[in-house]
Amino acid sequence: VNKHAFSGGQATIEEHREKGGNCEVDISYQYLRFFLEDDAKLEQVHKDYSSGALLTGELKKMLIEVLQPIVTTHQQNRLQVTDEIVQQFMTPRKLKFSYDS
Repeated sequence: VNKHAFSGGQATIEEHREKGGNCEVDISYQYLRFFLEDDAKLEQVHKDYSSGALLTGELKKMLIEVLQPIVTTHQQNRLQVTDEIVQQFMTPRKLKFSYDS
């Protein structure tokens, strides 16, 4: 996230504080729209980032904190998947309906 997520922030901290960031193009903000469950907090982030009160690095840090538990849970669940589970899931089965009119 820190290295590859495109930012909607300005070129310098001073310019960002003055003009604010663009939430419409900021990838970290766009991800927060999907993964941050607190709508009031998301609105506050939008307000703060757009006004320049919240810097790009702070926004990226916030996204990382939101994503880490999700990724950790996914990794733990993935470790529990066995070859048998994959085989059962991938085995074609007949559907339980007919096209009789």
